[in-house]
Amino acid sequence: MGVLGKTVTRTASLTGLAGAVLLLATTPARAEVSEETAFVFNTFAFLVSGFLVMWMAAGFAMLESGLVRTKNTATICLKNIALYSIAGIMYYVIGYNLMYSGVDGGFFGSFGGFYNTSDAEVALLGADEATPELIAAVTGNGYSVMSDWFFQMVFVATAASIVSGTLAERIKFWPFMIFVVVLTGFLYPIQGSWTWGGGWLAERGFSDFAGSTIVHSVGGWAALVGAIILGPRKGKYGADGSVHPMPGANLPLATLGTFILWLGWFGFNGGSQLALGSALDASAMAIVYVNTNLAAAGGVVAAIILTQIVYKKIDLTMALNGAIAGLVAITAGPDLQNHFLSILIGAIGGVLVVFAIPLFDKLKVDDVVGAISAHLVAGVWGTLAVAIFGGGDFVVQVIGIIAIGAFMVVTSAIVWLVLKFTIGLRVDEEGEEMGLDKAELGMEAYPEFGHGSQSL
Repeated sequence: MGVLGKTVTRTASLTGLAGAVLLLATTPARAEVSEETAFVFNTFAFLVSGFLVMWMAAGFAMLESGLVRTKNTATICLKNIALYSIAGIMYYVIGYNLMYSGVDGGFFGSFGGFYNTSDAEVALLGADEATPELIAAVTGNGYSVMSDWFFQMVFVATAASIVSGTLAERIKFWPFMIFVVVLTGFLYPIQGSWTWGGGWLAERGFSDFAGSTIVHSVGGWAALVGAIILGPRKGKYGADGSVHPMPGANLPLATLGTFILWLGWFGFNGGSQLALGSALDASAMAIVYVNTNLAAAGGVVAAIILTQIVYKKIDLTMALNGAIAGLVAITAGPDLQNHFLSILIGAIGGVLVVFAIPLFDKLKVDDVVGAISAHLVAGVWGTLAVAIFGGGDFVVQVIGIIAIGAFMVVTSAIVWLVLKFTIGLRVDEEGEEMGLDKAELGMEAYPEFGHGSQSL
């Protein structure tokens, strides 16, 4: 990591994510535009990056829809739009304050609910005349308060989407949604406060630029624990340990979903520069975009070559997961100024996912879309890569990975087990055989195909 990356990381560690934006936007050495102009550009960057990340929700929906069987397609679509909506509400009601308000080197922020527009912005919006004093009170913050909230919220939804794909085809709708409420309202914000909120990991110098661990591994840990407790799909594994493939119904749709995710990732990583109020910030954001793209490309190429060598055939689904693994891997340190290293980091992510997916199958962990391998395994690698390539302390990075992993494993297990022994997690065997679309929704995603397609 270069000088710029170190500057951003140290600032974020000392003051938290929101404080980093303020400092980056108002430091005279970085911005020669007016304070109001910097405010406009910083806010614009948050909003545009935010809606790019929101578009990733569509990517997850399409990827998962393509990798499940036709009889479960409508259900996976419903889960994705529902979890995005729940994430938004929960992060507004409690999540943002828990993650950012008054963490001060501790373990979580405020339990005060409902994060709203600042008093200064309300006063400006309601004034008959925008006086210099009113404008200064707003622009001095460096960015619009709710633009930051929006950008942070879409990250939460991403973590929840990871869980959805892993547990597809056998989990009930309502227990899953209850878990999403807990994950987005409490679990994600608490561990996020440790670094981005200026908590105890930030004090130690843990570095995770855009969330290889804080977002992707968190979703991966929750998915892994859920898959173990939920159990595999009926017929997935034989008594002799054999694995019975259950191929997805629509690979063009899965490919489209991957491209949508790739596009959205530019907002995910680029927006995490946290400012666009100076030439330095614009240059840094461009570097992040390029590195994000190169890492994804490296992941794809590595997965293609490796599957050809190992299986003597090129596996499309592995190539898709290679792209995602490359993107996840670079997310912790996309501000590297050596672009070739980004290709290398992404390629290693692609290699890891090719080996991890069959490994989890051998362990009888049924991950329908390969999300545990692409998000958890590649997320751990990406977080370590920050230190390996000079952007952080290796021991501190390991401490962060272990601490967040342990927190997510324990808390996720508690929530999943409570749900299992109260309202139950799985649909019954008849419902699973019939498909969740009919069993839980009473509808079919592809009714014109007839009943024969439901046996896929």
